[in-house]
Amino acid sequence: MESSREPETSPSPPGGLAAPLSNPADIAVIVGYFVLVIGVGLWSMRRANRGTIGGYFLAGRSMTWGPVGASLFASNIGSGHFVGLAGTGAASGLAVAGFEWNALFVVLLLGWLFVPVYLTAEVVTMPEYLKKRFGGQRIQLYLSLLSLAMYIFTKISVDMFSGAVFIQVALGWNIYVSVIALLVITTIYTVTGGLAALMYTDTVQTFVIIGGACVLAGYAFQAVGGYDALMVRYMSAVPSVLGNVSLECASPRPDALHLLRDAGTGDLPWPALILGLTIVSTWYWCSDQVIVQRCLAARSLTHVKLGCVLCGYLKILPMFLMVMPGMISRVLYADEVACVEPSVCQAACGAALGCSNIAYPKLVVELMPRGLRGLMLAVMLAALMSSLASIFNSSSTLFTMDVWRRLRPQAAEKELLLVGRVWTVCLVAFSIAWIPVVQAAQGGQLFDYIQSVASFLAPPIAAVFFLALFVKRVNEPGAFWGLLGGLLLGLCRMIPEFAFGSGSCSFPSSCPSIICGVHYLYFAIILFLCSGSIILGVSYCTPPIPDTQLYRLVFSLRHSQETREEAGDTGTTSTRPEQLVTDLNRKVQEAPISSKLVNINALIMMSCAIFLWAYYA
Repeated sequence: MESSREPETSPSPPGGLAAPLSNPADIAVIVGYFVLVIGVGLWSMRRANRGTIGGYFLAGRSMTWGPVGASLFASNIGSGHFVGLAGTGAASGLAVAGFEWNALFVVLLLGWLFVPVYLTAEVVTMPEYLKKRFGGQRIQLYLSLLSLAMYIFTKISVDMFSGAVFIQVALGWNIYVSVIALLVITTIYTVTGGLAALMYTDTVQTFVIIGGACVLAGYAFQAVGGYDALMVRYMSAVPSVLGNVSLECASPRPDALHLLRDAGTGDLPWPALILGLTIVSTWYWCSDQVIVQRCLAARSLTHVKLGCVLCGYLKILPMFLMVMPGMISRVLYADEVACVEPSVCQAACGAALGCSNIAYPKLVVELMPRGLRGLMLAVMLAALMSSLASIFNSSSTLFTMDVWRRLRPQAAEKELLLVGRVWTVCLVAFSIAWIPVVQAAQGGQLFDYIQSVASFLAPPIAAVFFLALFVKRVNEPGAFWGLLGGLLLGLCRMIPEFAFGSGSCSFPSSCPSIICGVHYLYFAIILFLCSGSIILGVSYCTPPIPDTQLYRLVFSLRHSQETREEAGDTGTTSTRPEQLVTDLNRKVQEAPISSKLVNINALIMMSCAIFLWAYYA
């Protein structure tokens, strides 16, 4: 079914992609939006010249539940979600929404179980918590290095790729030309104050993105004929050119409209979606620095919990604003979005394995009215570039301060600044080199790629944080060898998967089934259990950490009033007077009425989540 918008008169660029942003209305909106964002950045630099770091750490301590919840949602949702969720929705239906709705429960674990310990531990970063909990430096160094690797595999390369997909669909540029253009604009954005403007623009951008997504969803459902029509038409959305591909591989899955799928044959088996995904989500929501920092910035634990509940409500939206529009895109543009013949896919989007990743940007450029379409693309790219600039900055700081300064303790400030800049360039180069893997992985479905990499690398970290908080007997040797052993097991699965490729229905992977035959979320469960077993086994075979060094560092001792002894790097302990212990415990104390209201809100949100899971199961 064709959209009713006025056809463009500009010539189509090579590759068969329309270039609808050549009209003055869209270009004016994009230019105006970027001028506004850069202006806000310059204004914020003059207004708060003491730097965003001070503002970031100090202003955060008084954040209320509204900004906390909005920040949690905004930090999680980006252009990668719009591209990835819509793409997987177009390819395989509703089940990918389970990745979003799982967070409705895990985000409550963050507010009710993890954050109280982080608050009483007086930490700002997650490596800092593990250093206090276990002592020594090797776990902190390990986490720093692994974080840098995961920046490349799951954040920078994915963000650049998803942004480039938008540019490619909008302008018809080559994927690498799009990446280079994106990096150039990001550099300008950073130099002119993009990082300083983040705290002023993120909330506005979040509302604009959600508003734009709602408008687009309205146009999309109107174009497809409504919700009921989508459920019927999606199941018959097959491309007209099949080549040597069977009709079965070209058609939507028979279980495409179900959230929970067969435990053995489903592409997202229900036990893996519930258990395996919860493990990966626990790593992301409960121990990732970007997420946890938003909660540590809250005024009190009550505001943390309410912020988590608000984030949970917002996480209901992606099913209706991203996954279903992706399915609509397959219905409206089956020959491109659902293509299976490699030459057709190569011409449509530049990726022979499939073009499901263009599902959402295709809707943007085809259905949105002029002007509004330009605004939607501008907001997406602005939010993406803010994210990239922040990641570049934090990864540079992580490498320079935690890795390079450890190798060269006497390094001068000029050397550290130079190393930081050089590392950023290297990071960008590594990420660009990884983009072909992102394109090919998981049959060209971006969101499945993100989750598979996390499933190979994150479960050992989730195991360490979970056991560190709830099992006092866990010690530094157990945590370290659990992390190392889990990493080796994860790489034994990750390397062959990317070497052989995950394949697709029409082009199966040649990876041996004994290695790649286990679904990546099932593998996450196995990896979590193996890592946990190593942690507990080594811990019980080595001396325990005295309780005097665990006060306010584990959940069972979070209300402790005693002075804590801190483990030194050499294995000795140094006793220091605990100051403001009463204030620390006050941070996790809640007024009875407030506590009841917060818990009632959490129960209502969980009830909504259970209803949605049951309705679409």
